[in-house]
Amino acid sequence: MKIGKLKSLVKPGEGLNLECKRSTGELREGLQTVCAFLNASGGTLLFGVRPDGVLEGQEVSDRTLRELADAFDRFEPPVNLPPERVKLKSGREIIVLCVEGTSGSVPFTFEGRAYERVASTTRKMPQEKYGRLLMDRAHSKRRWENQPAEEIALKDIDREEVFRILDIARSLGRLVGPSGRSLADVLDRLRLRTNGQVLRAAVVLFGKNFMPDYPQCELRMARFRGKDKTEFLDQRQIRGPAFKLLEEAEIFCQRHFPFPAKIVAGQMRRVETPLIRPDAMREILVNALIHRDYGVAGGAISLAIFDDRVEIWSTGTFPMGITPEMLTRKHPSVQRNPIVADVFHRTGLIERWGRGTNRVAEMCVAAGIPAPRFEEIGGAALVTFKVRVGATGAEAVPLTGQVTGQVTGQVAEKILRFCQMPRKAAEIQNLLELRHRETFRDNYLKPVLERGWIELTIPDKPNSRLQRYRITEAGKKVLDSMQREQ
Repeated sequence: MKIGKLKSLVKPGEGLNLECKRSTGELREGLQTVCAFLNASGGTLLFGVRPDGVLEGQEVSDRTLRELADAFDRFEPPVNLPPERVKLKSGREIIVLCVEGTSGSVPFTFEGRAYERVASTTRKMPQEKYGRLLMDRAHSKRRWENQPAEEIALKDIDREEVFRILDIARSLGRLVGPSGRSLADVLDRLRLRTNGQVLRAAVVLFGKNFMPDYPQCELRMARFRGKDKTEFLDQRQIRGPAFKLLEEAEIFCQRHFPFPAKIVAGQMRRVETPLIRPDAMREILVNALIHRDYGVAGGAISLAIFDDRVEIWSTGTFPMGITPEMLTRKHPSVQRNPIVADVFHRTGLIERWGRGTNRVAEMCVAAGIPAPRFEEIGGAALVTFKVRVGATGAEAVPLTGQVTGQVTGQVAEKILRFCQMPRKAAEIQNLLELRHRETFRDNYLKPVLERGWIELTIPDKPNSRLQRYRITEAGKKVLDSMQREQ
């Protein structure tokens, strides 16, 4: 910057986007102003200029520059603002910091506080405004999910999985209008491509290969003996697309959750109630998938089952502007990954009203268990259900045996619950822990299908490898009736 331009900057009457300090001895106050400029439309800070606009200059040593560099470590998010040095005829120098505003990283803080510019003065930003800016940042244009997935082409996207989800969205009326059978067109329709380039969100939702570039698309599951992590009873680690991870987590829960049961007077059958309502568990797992910080390459979702609790860990804290305490009362809906969340919304797995965690708490209380506890620990979000997973004897009757003859009410209910999301026959059989395919099909699946409680997703091609079974409207009514009886 030339001296002539410096003189024009400090004309009397100007100062909304300009701050002058006599020396770097006023460094702290000066950088508070830089913070205010960053949070607005930018500005210029000058060290070595008197309040009346005289270019006085100062001695600039290596120590001066080190102090300036160290001070910039106190900004959050990090700020890279190289100082410009303008030499005066006297040999002294003016230090110039030119700040560009309108950054996607707003709000900035200096020493843990946010600042704003009001007229020609700098002041602490009100907490309400700071919170609003945090929420705006969560919806910024540049996010991990909407960046191009380098080296990923259409051949790296699981076409079968894409069209499975597309069929679900269509059946729910959440994707209307033509989309064709072109994979590229469908990805464009779901906003998973831009300018012909596949986005990272598409890899999260429909990728086929995740190593070495996308290791964070991982689910870690474990069942521990007792109340700590000393001994494993079962563990699995899976990398895969988001909907597959959700299904694997549900299968793991079904395998390890007992079904507390009791004999009801007047009924010659056991009435089973799930340890944690499947829709409550699903809501928390979906939240972990859509709100996690995928920018952490070593991150994952973890499902840990102990004798006295169930923990769901997700890399990254809760979305900006959301605290753990807010999640069981009224709170705004803030989506860290809105593209991923939109595809989940189209499958009917989430709504957009910020009510999901509230509903989970209500479901738990209605079922006689504590509402889940929400926490942030070590840069991760943790949800804990306090339940007795380790119950034995009459308190827990897991489904392990096979029953011949007509399908029982308990098994029918399980099939209806499992088919709330379209599933392959083999998946349902696995969830029921039945070994013989013919027995499963003839004694369990076929009777429920013939009663019209479930249906084929591709009725004109019953043997298609893409075939799934899903609950019908009649089945939903039957399921509701069964659950009310409990």
